[in-house]
Amino acid sequence: MTGEPILSEHLDELTAAMADLTGALETEPAEAEILEAVCAEAVRAIPGADMASITSIGDDEPTTAAFTDERAVEIDRAQYAAGAGPCLEAAESGEIVRVPLATAGTRWPEFTARAHELGVGSYLAAPLRVDEHLSGALNLFGYGDHGFAETDSQLLHLFTTVVSFGLRTTRRYHRARQRAAGLEAAMQSRAVIEQAKGILMAVHRISADDAMKRLVAESQHTNVKLRDVATRFVEELSSAGSPG
Repeated sequence: MTGEPILSEHLDELTAAMADLTGALETEPAEAEILEAVCAEAVRAIPGADMASITSIGDDEPTTAAFTDERAVEIDRAQYAAGAGPCLEAAESGEIVRVPLATAGTRWPEFTARAHELGVGSYLAAPLRVDEHLSGALNLFGYGDHGFAETDSQLLHLFTTVVSFGLRTTRRYHRARQRAAGLEAAMQSRAVIEQAKGILMAVHRISADDAMKRLVAESQHTNVKLRDVATRFVEELSSAGSPG
């Protein structure tokens, strides 16, 4: 029975951490700030975690995209340099990797040596897969030699599941806003081009095709975008037609 209240407390802390992270996402911060918040909330939510980092696996070498402590970055780099380590295994396998450093030396000697040098005794990594632009692992470091518990793995799995969904949703929202902004800009460009064409047709009594050819010729001659040529033309004509 004693384990149930402890687990309940951990779940409460995890819930609070995820609520704070969700609130941070709603403020639309830069991606680097979002990932830093993910690391900070992971340390808060998972018992025994003292530092955190996020490994990003791209087309080139793996990199540390966010972290709470420079020592975490140094341990990550030891794994990247060796091409092996628990963070890379979690990212590649899609499975949580739980490591007490006392038993990791044979399998990952470079990682283990650097972690020991920096006072880390326990390690927990979970895959973090958001989309084609962000895939890797969320890494937790503990100073104690507790090795993290199975319940910590479960809590981290729940945390990364929610984080992945939140980041994926946020990215989709930003992409939708960018597409909407691009569409609006395209519609505005088309509107001013049509306006310029209409003026040319009326003034010179020419067809729509000939009016468009004149605008295109001016754009090519001046090396100015067609939209800007049309905008300038309309503005100049409007100014000329205004009472002085």
